[in-house]
Amino acid sequence: MNDDDLRAGTGYPLDRQARALSTAATHPDEATRERAEVRVRRWQQIVDGMTDGRLDIGSRTPVRGLPAWVTPEVAHGGFATGRPAAGGALRPDELDRAHRLGLPTERGALFRSWLTDAGLTELGELLDSGHYRLEYAEEAALPVVAWLLRAGDHDAALGVLERIAPFADRLRFTPAPSDRRADDPDVVCRQTTAEVRRALEQWQPDPRIETMREALTVWNPFADDLLTLWLETDADGRIGTVTPDDWLPRAARLLTRYRELAAAHTRCTRHRDPKGSIGVLRTALERRVAGAELTPRERGLVQSMVTAMLRKRGRPGSARHTAVRRQQAAEAALPRHHQFAALVATRLADLPPDGGIGDVDHALRPVDAAEAPAADAVAGRPVPAPIARIVARGAAGTPEELIDRGVIGSAEVLAALTPRLAAATAASAYPDPALRMLMEATYRAFRNRRSLLLLNLAHQVRLTELPWVAAVGRARTDTGGTRERARRTLVRLAAATVHGFPATVLPNPMVRELATLSKQADLDLPWVEELAADIFMGTFTRKYLRAARLAGEWLTGSLYARYYDIDYPALAAIDDTGRKLFRRARDGVTFDQLCRDRAGRCTSRSWGDVVANGTVIEQAQILTTHNLATVAELGVDLPALALAERCLDTVLRLAARLARQPRPLGTVKNIAYAWRQLVFFLSLTTQAEQVAFLATVDRRGAGQPAHLRARLAPAVTGLAQVIEGGSFGPDGRAGDGRRLLGWTTGGHWLLGGA
Repeated sequence: MNDDDLRAGTGYPLDRQARALSTAATHPDEATRERAEVRVRRWQQIVDGMTDGRLDIGSRTPVRGLPAWVTPEVAHGGFATGRPAAGGALRPDELDRAHRLGLPTERGALFRSWLTDAGLTELGELLDSGHYRLEYAEEAALPVVAWLLRAGDHDAALGVLERIAPFADRLRFTPAPSDRRADDPDVVCRQTTAEVRRALEQWQPDPRIETMREALTVWNPFADDLLTLWLETDADGRIGTVTPDDWLPRAARLLTRYRELAAAHTRCTRHRDPKGSIGVLRTALERRVAGAELTPRERGLVQSMVTAMLRKRGRPGSARHTAVRRQQAAEAALPRHHQFAALVATRLADLPPDGGIGDVDHALRPVDAAEAPAADAVAGRPVPAPIARIVARGAAGTPEELIDRGVIGSAEVLAALTPRLAAATAASAYPDPALRMLMEATYRAFRNRRSLLLLNLAHQVRLTELPWVAAVGRARTDTGGTRERARRTLVRLAAATVHGFPATVLPNPMVRELATLSKQADLDLPWVEELAADIFMGTFTRKYLRAARLAGEWLTGSLYARYYDIDYPALAAIDDTGRKLFRRARDGVTFDQLCRDRAGRCTSRSWGDVVANGTVIEQAQILTTHNLATVAELGVDLPALALAERCLDTVLRLAARLARQPRPLGTVKNIAYAWRQLVFFLSLTTQAEQVAFLATVDRRGAGQPAHLRARLAPAVTGLAQVIEGGSFGPDGRAGDGRRLLGWTTGGHWLLGGA
């Protein structure tokens, strides 16, 4: 996607809408179809807004009439829908307030009610109690006004009101009440107790399990009764030879029972199969009850079916038959997952809904005697693993603890949880407890703001651009203690990310947190984001050059520099504007051009080719190490060999998936990311350790399937040759070895390409 596409076209939104339409029309799950219908309407709003000029996609103020500080509703890809996120219908607490005060149920009246003496007093009490919850940063505005007035800063309070009052009829500027205060900021959770309970309560019976239970508990016993009835007609091994006196009336009652069962139990349909055991015996029984004799063919079918049933399980009532049916009854009696889910949801009912689950093991304890009847289970039965996984997502603990437990399974999930820790650090500069708690909540809400698609190197809205946050800026005390706390949090989050997920790049939300913490710690460190290839405009900001120069301080002459053929001294010669290279390179070459040259990209005029853009972005990631050198500069302990081994594990795991993936290019890029991390960590070791690591690679490879060894052999060979002092040619080859990159404009050699 290029600049002209964004400003004049609606191709991307229309494509996303078409996908949503397809899902809404064809997906088998009703809830998924409903969500897709919501997306269809949202993309239609975007298309309409772009067409009539209400939306300026790519701008920091994409919605006409709304300032940059307003949180916009944002769809996939960073497209603003035109609606403010903090607008919409009144919350239940707002409706209650309007009814209690006799106000019209509209936002303007509620806004004015908070500015009365009684309203300001109520806001002050809310501030002091801490019993509130912010979903969007705008909801902190009027509490800030109340704090400023209480602090005697009337001018600042009026300044905030002047900025927000024009939007009082569209946005909410007060938080929702909550039953609890924020607890230890060091403790995080992936989902709240309320979210876990909701997921458990929505657990539906598995149709396959319910069908099997119906077969075991309804139709198997009926089949036994049919078989027993026909066995009464046996004489000398021939079924249908005799007819006991009361046989036909009992047969009629059995057929009546069949019709009742068929009407009441509709999951299992095998009994309707005319060639199945029930179908054959029931059809023959209906003919006899109707007064007709069986034809030789019909008698033969009955005889054959009865013989097969006796051979399979034995005669009803025999030891073998009884043992089979007893085992099947035990299986049918097992409690189903939805019953366990309801039981565990009940256990969580007394926990605070807005926090995490402090003792997951207690919530997942085996069924006790008092609970057994409700769960249709026997005491002592453990909670099934699928239920345990749902509950584990609500575990409360430090990020490190949750990573160890497997609750945080990716750097992206970790990034979503870190604003809580970073918020406490950012807010620690406010000495007033009430304001500190409010600013912490504001920070967390602001970090939930979805990024906009921006053009021309524009930056996302910053927290300090919010009028109410700027108004209390003078209340901050920039002490050495605050800076030290920010530094400790910065090191902790960087270490948790790299140690927990060494084979993946730092996700952009984590990069933003680390950059913010660096500023709070008064550390001038270049943290670089991962750029989107579909909207890349061919230009990198200055911090990418700074990050590359910092990488050169760690990696000049290293395995990493030799593997990727990087002349770090030449990078160091680019001036701080990034405009030209002095020494060691021709004049006029910028960092942007250097990345293009390394990617084999000769022109910067057209940036619509996503794959070509990706090759350029990848070169910037290679030159900067995508924050790994910055993490090392920060002083994070990096056990290089252990981290390299974990990167290798990821490479092997991802490579094993390639053969069975219909769209493997994303996996190829992830393999290349992990490989690049591996090369970086190895560069922090000695050559002897690198050679020993290669032996480890060979040993692990020996246990892999032949096709996987063959797939990765060029990458391993190439790395070995560089470790031994060799180098790649201009085509990225070194004999049988290949340099492993993720992006290519042709077929990738990992997938059998040239």
